[in-house]
Amino acid sequence: MQMQSDRGRRSHLVGLAAEDRVASHYDRGGMPVCNRRWRGLSGEIDIVARDGDKVIFVEVKQSRTHAAAAAHLSPRQMQRIWNAAAEFLDGEPRGALTEVRIDVALVDGTGRIEIVENAFAA
Repeated sequence: MQMQSDRGRRSHLVGLAAEDRVASHYDRGGMPVCNRRWRGLSGEIDIVARDGDKVIFVEVKQSRTHAAAAAHLSPRQMQRIWNAAAEFLDGEPRGALTEVRIDVALVDGTGRIEIVENAFAA
């Protein structure tokens, strides 16, 4: 039981570190992060950033390789993210008319980041 708990704790910390790296990447790119781990009734969004009036929702996936990280994103998770994003937009001045992009940030075992912009449109 202890080994499972240690593995879970380590996985959680690695995930947080990946989110930190991705948030810094967006900040440095001129897209300030306005929310981390935003939680609504529909679920959680790892990172919410802004590019002018555009809202960028970012799902962070971390694994040994970028391909393995991408494989962790299921259709069910995509729907949850979409629903949570719609819920977040309810609080925006333009509501559902707000310009939006949903990115997936893949982080490999070395910490290298690959951003798939507008991932849900692909």
